[in-house]
Amino acid sequence: MEWTEAISKAVSYIESHITEDITMHDVAEHVNISSFYFHKGFSILCGYSITEYIRNRRLALAAEELITGDVTVIDLAMKYGYESPDSFTKAFTRFHGYTPLMVRKNKTMIKAFAPLQLSISLKGGYAMDYRITKKEAFSVLAVSEEFSYANAKQDIPSFWQEHYSSGKGEHVCGMFGINIDPQMGNEKFEYLIADIYNPSVDIPDGFTVKTIPAFTWAVFPCKGALPHSMQDVNTKIFSEWLPALQDYEFAAGYCVEMYDAPDKYPNGTADENYYTEIWIPIKKK
Repeated sequence: MEWTEAISKAVSYIESHITEDITMHDVAEHVNISSFYFHKGFSILCGYSITEYIRNRRLALAAEELITGDVTVIDLAMKYGYESPDSFTKAFTRFHGYTPLMVRKNKTMIKAFAPLQLSISLKGGYAMDYRITKKEAFSVLAVSEEFSYANAKQDIPSFWQEHYSSGKGEHVCGMFGINIDPQMGNEKFEYLIADIYNPSVDIPDGFTVKTIPAFTWAVFPCKGALPHSMQDVNTKIFSEWLPALQDYEFAAGYCVEMYDAPDKYPNGTADENYYTEIWIPIKKK
């Protein structure tokens, strides 16, 4: 299934089950793509995580009902999956800028959040650089943290910042950022900030050694300041390279970001020539 078709099918499924207890895993399973890759592709192509999209649609629909009907705040909270009126009111206020009672009483402005509508446009027509290479299994020294797919976009940059501010960068410089979800169907995944493991060096407290299995990898070079260079390549992978792929498919729930040493560049990771890579494990169809 192509990504445009998968996302269109996912949006229809979400709209049909918007008041039910649906999860990212339910949506990915419906379109028959692993949670690991569907979440990544959906976020890159649509600009929202699946969880954010569902939450925003529910809050938009709740506001419409609040203005046009007589439904109570308690009923709306229960209908759209909130455990209490308080939690619903907090989420509603963050999204719309007003409390539900203010919206009902004063008919204030609310935010619209319409279902995604996909448009077809011609893309591609250029050479996207990548190489396919086999790599043996390799071990890394890493700090590890578990993240939910729903909040990873915000939480992982904070994880990197904490890593350096706490002094852990003295032990692991951060050559790799590695996503791991072996089952490719979990709500959460493991993320590593890692360097190649040197067995002759003691493992510091709070660090771990992980082995990345042998795979055939599609390796995509990224050149330019972070985070834009990597974001641009990721978008092209999921919007153009993947839909055109005929001989290969994703092989496992791993994704590796490789970072060159920032001190090699005058402006570090903000340098126009800064080099990174994205590695995706693939296999023959």
